[in-house]
Amino acid sequence: MTRIDFYVLSSSEEVGRLRLACRLADKIFRLGKKLYIHTENAKQNQELDNLLWTFQDISFLPHDIASEELTHNTKMHEGRVNQETTTRLDSNGSADPELSKPQPSPILIGHSHTPPAYFDVLINLARETPLFFSRFERLAEIVDEQANNRAAARARYRFYRDRGYPLQHHHITV
Repeated sequence: MTRIDFYVLSSSEEVGRLRLACRLADKIFRLGKKLYIHTENAKQNQELDNLLWTFQDISFLPHDIASEELTHNTKMHEGRVNQETTTRLDSNGSADPELSKPQPSPILIGHSHTPPAYFDVLINLARETPLFFSRFERLAEIVDEQANNRAAARARYRFYRDRGYPLQHHHITV
């Protein structure tokens, strides 16, 4: 059963939710887990994409933005990360085209796609409950002080609680 964590920010700035999503993404990536970040819309996809490249001075998180091709065929699409093909050799020393295919990014951002099944953790930045949330080991709901975000989060909380999902709360001071 999916474990659900609500991260409640003491701020109403939208960038605060995105920065916390980046911090969580960094932790999840370092634990070797695959992450899908579900956003509200394409604009939020782009804001998060930019922030994942710049939120740390000395590194970035490898990520990509979902596309139809990627989500339906679990193939890579045009993007900045993990699209280079490296020739890898099989046990006999011959080039193996299967081993040389680009690997999916460990972090995927999307808003209108159902993610491929190989992800472990979901961060939800959208106001609605993602229909596919139960296929993940963990779900992180990031909530701020904005009234409309808070009301939507309360509705999601009741939805999960009424279905018996284990819920955790984390109050985050910014």
